[in-house]
Amino acid sequence: MAIRKSTMQEQVAAAIAAIEPNDRPVVTFHTISGPSPWLMSQLGLIGQLFVKYYFVTLTHRVVTVHRASRMSNRPQELVHVIPLDQARAAITDVNRATLWSSLKFQFPGEPKPTRLNIGRYWRNELDTFVNGLFGGGPAVPPQGQPAYNPYQA
Repeated sequence: MAIRKSTMQEQVAAAIAAIEPNDRPVVTFHTISGPSPWLMSQLGLIGQLFVKYYFVTLTHRVVTVHRASRMSNRPQELVHVIPLDQARAAITDVNRATLWSSLKFQFPGEPKPTRLNIGRYWRNELDTFVNGLFGGGPAVPPQGQPAYNPYQA
């Protein structure tokens, strides 16, 4: 069971290397879908039926989304591979909060955006992800026109 952040990131990097050996992860973070984690924790086991766990990874070419195991926190199946330009357009409502930050991600084929909740433990990775994707950070070359950065108000 992966508990340390670095172990989880290594496992996701290995999963990405297995499908695309020439691409390297820039940043990876763990996220929980669904409404507020505060609400889901109040519902107990019933609340757990409504959430899904994911690893979101920004690479030099794409954003990948892996489903995460509920028990072992290992990446399981690859759910989505989204080119950077499409990912920039698919992310909205980035909210950086004290304990649970969130963003909305319009996954391909889904009728409406999925709310992704990111715990404080992964907040630095969320910042790197948003800056790298929208700001053309040092590790991700800008592609096409600059997109709207939801962190800038």
